[in-house]
Amino acid sequence: MEQKKMNQDILERIHGAAGYIRSVTDFEPEIGLILGSGLGDYAETLEDPVIIPYQAIPGFPVSSVEGHKSRFVMGTRFGRKVIVMQGRFHYYEGYSQQELTIPIRTMKLLGVASLIITNAAGGVNTSFESGALMAITDHINYSGYNPLIGPNLDEFGLRFPDMSEVYSKSLRKKLIDEAKKEGIDVKEGVYLMYFGPSFETPAEIRAFRTLGADAVGMSTVPEAITANHCGIRTLGISCITNMAAGVLDQPLNHLEVMETAERVKGEFTRLLDLALKKVM
Repeated sequence: MEQKKMNQDILERIHGAAGYIRSVTDFEPEIGLILGSGLGDYAETLEDPVIIPYQAIPGFPVSSVEGHKSRFVMGTRFGRKVIVMQGRFHYYEGYSQQELTIPIRTMKLLGVASLIITNAAGGVNTSFESGALMAITDHINYSGYNPLIGPNLDEFGLRFPDMSEVYSKSLRKKLIDEAKKEGIDVKEGVYLMYFGPSFETPAEIRAFRTLGADAVGMSTVPEAITANHCGIRTLGISCITNMAAGVLDQPLNHLEVMETAERVKGEFTRLLDLALKKVM
């Protein structure tokens, strides 16, 4: 009964968020974009931006992590109508996975049909280097939870959604093909979500490598599961901002994540531009 009540509350918050956004702008986005830690500057490239702070939206979560500006930016880029999450929410901040995926369902109600999810991730695959860009082929949900738990939100999707292709193969192939033409090296790999907020131990990273993970992070999977449930085509891109614990003989820290994101900002921007111009 408690879970049913919580899901009803989430549904009301989703509709309330979409209603509020419609009340302040008639902009109708077609593409959603989630920007990960240190990657938020891409939102500044949108033309004629409409900025809506998360705090202004009734019942909406707010990001508390450095590198996340905590607002929607809506505008056009290469003629495409985009709604950008300049800052996302994380499970480790204390939000339920139903709460942190409210923006995905809100985007769906606003008209979004395709989504680009980006993140800063640790490199598990020892052939990767810090600063690499990786198109996500699949994920491993190591968070211990699923955003679809509880009564199904029938207006968005089926009770038991197929997960065979959470990340669109056709979008990923187009992205890699176009990137190759522009001389942008894009790796491919499996993303594993660790719930955080502590970084992983070297033993955990060895285990994750055995499981088939190429990169590890603390986000993305709940959003991707929810987008899949909603029927939103999804492209996932990880920026490998550090090598995971035990790969290099050095401690991990969030400052390195931010510094690497800043260093690869130009290449990351080029890749997102390609995605909007020729892929989505």
